[in-house]
Amino acid sequence: MIAAGIGLSVVAACLYAVAAVLQSSVVHSVTEENGRLRARQLLRLLRQRRWLLGLLATCTAAGIHVFALSLAPLVIVQPIGVLAIAFTALLAGRAALDRTTVLSVLASVLGVGLFLMFAAPQANGAAVPELAAGRVLPVSAVLVAGCVLAAGMIRRGWARCPLLATGAGIAYGTVSVLTRSVAEQVRTNGIGSLPVLPITLTVLGGLVAILIGGICAQQAYAAGRADTVQACQTVVDPLIGVLFGLIIFHETIGSSPVAVLGELTASVLVVAGVLGLARRRARTTDNPVIPSRRQTMDRPLRIIIGADTYPPNINGAAKFAHQLASGLADRGHDVHVLAPSDTGPAGRSILDGVTVHRVAAHRTPAHPSFRVALPPATHRAARALIEELKPDLVHVQSHFTVCRTLVRAAAKRNIPVVATNHFMPENLFGYLRVPGWLRTSAARLAYRDLARVLTPAQVVTAPTPTAVNLLCRQGFGGRAIAVSCGVDLDRYAGDGSQADGRTVLFVGRLDPEKRVHELLAALALLPERLGVRAEIVGDGACRTELAALADRLGIAERVRFRGFVSDADLVEAYRRSSVFCMPGVAELQSLVTLEAMAAGKPIVAADAVALPHLVVPGRNGWLYPPGEVGVLAGRLAAVFEQTGALARMGAASRELVRRHDMHASLDTFESLYLRAIGADPVRVLVPAQRVALKAAV
Repeated sequence: MIAAGIGLSVVAACLYAVAAVLQSSVVHSVTEENGRLRARQLLRLLRQRRWLLGLLATCTAAGIHVFALSLAPLVIVQPIGVLAIAFTALLAGRAALDRTTVLSVLASVLGVGLFLMFAAPQANGAAVPELAAGRVLPVSAVLVAGCVLAAGMIRRGWARCPLLATGAGIAYGTVSVLTRSVAEQVRTNGIGSLPVLPITLTVLGGLVAILIGGICAQQAYAAGRADTVQACQTVVDPLIGVLFGLIIFHETIGSSPVAVLGELTASVLVVAGVLGLARRRARTTDNPVIPSRRQTMDRPLRIIIGADTYPPNINGAAKFAHQLASGLADRGHDVHVLAPSDTGPAGRSILDGVTVHRVAAHRTPAHPSFRVALPPATHRAARALIEELKPDLVHVQSHFTVCRTLVRAAAKRNIPVVATNHFMPENLFGYLRVPGWLRTSAARLAYRDLARVLTPAQVVTAPTPTAVNLLCRQGFGGRAIAVSCGVDLDRYAGDGSQADGRTVLFVGRLDPEKRVHELLAALALLPERLGVRAEIVGDGACRTELAALADRLGIAERVRFRGFVSDADLVEAYRRSSVFCMPGVAELQSLVTLEAMAAGKPIVAADAVALPHLVVPGRNGWLYPPGEVGVLAGRLAAVFEQTGALARMGAASRELVRRHDMHASLDTFESLYLRAIGADPVRVLVPAQRVALKAAV
């Protein structure tokens, strides 16, 4: 009987770990405030498939656990739950099984095994004289309330998560105690002997404890990591069970000197394993800014920026990488970029104060201007560059060939890594011609690869809260932070006086996910009296198709395809346009939309991914449901027809875009760098200080 209970408890521990990982990832994706879930967000969890799968795993594990409690004493069944910590760390880690992880898992598993070996032969489950709800529930209620109140007094910080998880552990441990009480009464006296009122109170108390424990657990997930929550629960839960088992049920465990020594040794192993996992997870996941070396930075940083696409490539990721590198160089830092060659052979050059190291790269059939550097070349280049420069840190802009080898090379030399994610699978599916039926699975695999490659990163940034939520769903948790790509407000500043009052502008790649065909179709629906034209800046695989569509719609004379233009011409295009339209559905932020806002233009954009972060409907423009061409036409007509709408919404765009000032983004990245390497928080330098710092290099 005891052996069967032990086996079932191991299965339950595994299911509890699966549930923790599933539910934690979903909770992080819906949490808007740091470490807290609102009531409406708790309700949103009920509509999330992954969370519901986690709930199913929890219920299944609970059922197995209840059955195990009917077969073995509390003091045997409850400690097995500690295995859930190891299972959770393995499932949530998404990393290679390094030595620390393997040893920690083995220690926790071996410790539980030793405890059972010494305790099980002498365990005694004494008959329970009565239902224990009247004695258990008041004590548990006081303990849980204390944990919740203490957590409520903490606005944010590391202590909130373990306090809430401890409350959940007490609640779940109480349920185990009540279950053991009922099961023992049924086993001893039969189900017919159970008194109605006490059993009703016991069942209701158990249900309330489950509900309170569940809420505490979800709040704990929002405040911290899945393995932290699981660790607290699976230590507190058995502790409560064992204490009540010894005090109320009069259960006993091995008490001979040999048994006591063995149980103490087992406890030490379990604690060592748990601490080993916690320390490893703190280094690699959630505590990226705890320094391994502390220093005060009175000199510029030496930074290597890894980029798989860089100018002259034209896309948002390349533009941001150049903007970041040149901005940091302008602040006096020694900035080097490792990127694929745009011409083929390897080389080195200086561009805007940045030393650009090019890796030999090859053309691909997927895109005419995009080149890929193969692993052997990137391995050599990354290792050589790090050995030559010995940088303070590495900042990668993707998880593809150049960046993944750079991350690996930096991690081997204990160089801090910061990563920025611009990736969405939808941006590649058109190039790679992935069939629609395969895209969901392909996206899942792509995100898993991203999570694996960026595991060593101390911090992973994304440009918007929506983009951060996507990362949290992949297990990044507290490492993910939103940092806007930023825009040079002075460069694009305009008051709309140069606009002709009739032009809708689009800027970007002419590829499927940009959905420029929706803009053309909407243009054809606009009243002729408005005289609206479209200017399309950019090039791509769909240009010929879009030109043919404009001809079929009878609007060819009203659409101007500009192709790629110089930076100066792009600024002029923004200034002479009246409205900016972004129909794309794969925008993690959209730099071009920020630039149009800086130029003082109303924005009409798809209500998709991160674009709603930039558009306040009715204030600086309008959103429309992707694919609803008629609605898009109506939104454009409203901006052109309403008196004063162009000027009013343009002014609102200039106001809203101020929060995305490029200099503020650079300040944030400098702060993240210094935190990652263990230096003091960054002191924002005034321009005169920056000049002096640069002169000292």
